[in-house]
Amino acid sequence: MRKVIAATFISLDGVMQAPGGPDEDPTGGFGHGGWVFPYSDEETGKTLFEVFEKPFDLLLGRKTYEIFAAFWPYVEGDDPIASSFNNTTKYVATHGDATLKWNRSQSLGKDVVAAINELKAGEGPDLLIQGSGDLIQTLLRHRLIDEFKLMIFPLVLGGGKKLFAGGAVPAAMKLLHTWSSPTGVIFATYQPDGPVRTGSFVGPDPSQEEIERRKRLK
Repeated sequence: MRKVIAATFISLDGVMQAPGGPDEDPTGGFGHGGWVFPYSDEETGKTLFEVFEKPFDLLLGRKTYEIFAAFWPYVEGDDPIASSFNNTTKYVATHGDATLKWNRSQSLGKDVVAAINELKAGEGPDLLIQGSGDLIQTLLRHRLIDEFKLMIFPLVLGGGKKLFAGGAVPAAMKLLHTWSSPTGVIFATYQPDGPVRTGSFVGPDPSQEEIERRKRLK
């Protein structure tokens, strides 16, 4: 069975919008595009590349697909990420009928959830999501993401498209791996770990004042 892996750049307040440059996605008046760049160094780049070392196919929303298709095919030289992206299969969630011109690209069709379930049940490499915030919300809503590779940058953006937004459902997460770069970037890998577990430090015999406090909240 194939896994769906979301490999995502996020800020401390969970924003994932336009990490690569000012013109990447200014929708909604977002004015901080390119926030990843100042934190780049050799060790961060090396750890980031490890995400792409294993075989994968790309799983992309239409907007991210268009950003990638306008950039990666035109990268000159022996860039390993460009080589991987250009030569792998790209599965695209799109509602339109426009031709997907980037080589080895194919539409997921009208029923994206059914198509991804079918891909997951089949043979092949894992399905790697890059960007694609709207698609991620759909996948979160249907619990289709098996692993999160988060690259958490040490800044607060205050607004913008967030990773865990309208599609997020309550879930516990298990930390599989973590590492931090000299520039303060935290690489953390999580997998869903069942329902949210709760408890109470108050105990079975709350004070009368606590009981009255609870009544006021109802």
